[in-house]
Amino acid sequence: MSLPVAILAGGLATRLRPVTQEIPKSLVDVAGLPFAVHQVIWLRGQGIERIVFCVGYRGEMIREALGDGRRWNVSIDYVFDGDRLLGTGGALKRAQPVLGDPFFVMYGDSFVDCDLRSIERAFRIDGRAGLMTVFRNDDQWDRSNVLFVDGRLLRYDKRNRTSDMRHIDYGIGVLSARALDAFPPGEPFDLAAVYERLLANNELIGFEVSERFYEIGSPEGLEETRAFLAGKRGATDVTP
Repeated sequence: MSLPVAILAGGLATRLRPVTQEIPKSLVDVAGLPFAVHQVIWLRGQGIERIVFCVGYRGEMIREALGDGRRWNVSIDYVFDGDRLLGTGGALKRAQPVLGDPFFVMYGDSFVDCDLRSIERAFRIDGRAGLMTVFRNDDQWDRSNVLFVDGRLLRYDKRNRTSDMRHIDYGIGVLSARALDAFPPGEPFDLAAVYERLLANNELIGFEVSERFYEIGSPEGLEETRAFLAGKRGATDVTP
């Protein structure tokens, strides 16, 4: 696997307080391990060798806990927001020189199960500036926000969802450096704005995955993810 992965882990995690009062969301205990460790182990199993954590709130604690990644046979770097939170898109813009071109991006509070090799291959074959993975959600685990028909990504909108949207942004994407060119450095913006701009310019493709996602962004999601990863860890006997 040749592409590095950016993990967006800079949010304040207010919905999980008081759990995240003293620690960042990435370090919340999930089935005996910090959640970020589950992500790193999964990525290494997918063949990923370079990970860049985009961090903000208590980000130094993530760096202290994970270090340089050597114990998992990966390389981990950290890019800090700085004096103010930059949002998911602004954090990527800041990290882009470290990431190179192109790169995977994933959310720091999501656990997914898909084939990254297939996703990278689809991105390279198509040649457009971005790829968004989508999942047929039907509002089951969160509100659907994508219109994806016959393999084509037709609409994406997190704010103005419509009844014909059956899919959801799954949480894994691939971006080229040019996908961020229109956005100024050092300014806050959301990854959703990047996807929306790319789609409007016919520079975004959709890639459908079949396995559901798990998240720790809410108390309910955290408990569900704990149960899932406890079973997964028990089955594989993963050691941190």
